[in-house]
Amino acid sequence: MLKVNNISFFYTKNKPTLNNISLSLKPGEHLSIMGESGCGKSTLLKVIYGLLDVDKGTLFWKDHQILGPEYHLVPGMDFFKYVPQHFDLMPFTTVAENISKYLSRFFPEEAKQRTQELLEVIEMEEFANLKVKTLSGGQQQRVAIARALAKEPELLLLDEPFSQIDNFKKNSLRRKLFQYLKDKNIACIVATHDGSDALSFSDQLIVIKDHSILAQGRPNELYQFPPNIYVAALFDDVNEININGEPKLVYPHQISVTDNAQVKATVKKNYFKGNYWLIEVISDEKQLFLSNSIPLTIDSEIAISFNLPV
Repeated sequence: MLKVNNISFFYTKNKPTLNNISLSLKPGEHLSIMGESGCGKSTLLKVIYGLLDVDKGTLFWKDHQILGPEYHLVPGMDFFKYVPQHFDLMPFTTVAENISKYLSRFFPEEAKQRTQELLEVIEMEEFANLKVKTLSGGQQQRVAIARALAKEPELLLLDEPFSQIDNFKKNSLRRKLFQYLKDKNIACIVATHDGSDALSFSDQLIVIKDHSILAQGRPNELYQFPPNIYVAALFDDVNEININGEPKLVYPHQISVTDNAQVKATVKKNYFKGNYWLIEVISDEKQLFLSNSIPLTIDSEIAISFNLPV
């Protein structure tokens, strides 16, 4: 189990990059870390991996204390793997050679089989013999992930792991990768801006704002009952509405166009979103967004109702 106990880290004196961060993670469990750029997500991954020395607090993996470069000539924990946003691959060797770099040469058949297995996970079997320098940024990102998995770490740390991968590949790659990690009981921490990573593939979610933990819990609970507008906005457009005198955070899909509702709104804009339309309306002089199956007539008056979880 990973235990992070009240850690703080400063790049600049009196200005914490991480402030009193605590979390725990069981073997095989997946955690997503979300928050705006500069909030400390990447720094937290580096601290957990052992690339930085904390100014306060402690970190443990099982009974092993995680210490930084002040205590290790070569920083980083052997039983962890970390894939940063700027991956360090060997550009003049092939994809397969990059993946198999750290595998034993005394067992060539096992190394070959392991390499092939990981090529399938990242969906790059046909690129096995191509030099890395010829690949796109997204393809190199996939190779970096596979290489990190070559020696099956106990904990995998991923910093924006799908940022350079197009949507055509991203969805299937995510499904394969996170299922593979579950099958192998590999714990994973992902720093991401993408709510799909957190909602679909994480057991836990932490939201960091201003270098501290703002919210922490199960992804579905934080989505359905966001504690504030900052958390809700990480997943979708969000409306702040007073319902029966009580302030509520309401997603567009929780607002419906109905015939009998007493709340009136005027349609201002339609935005096509693929399988639905995002409708901008004005209600009681306040801008709101709702989702609808078809576009609505601009400047028409509609009646709306709210469908909130209980």
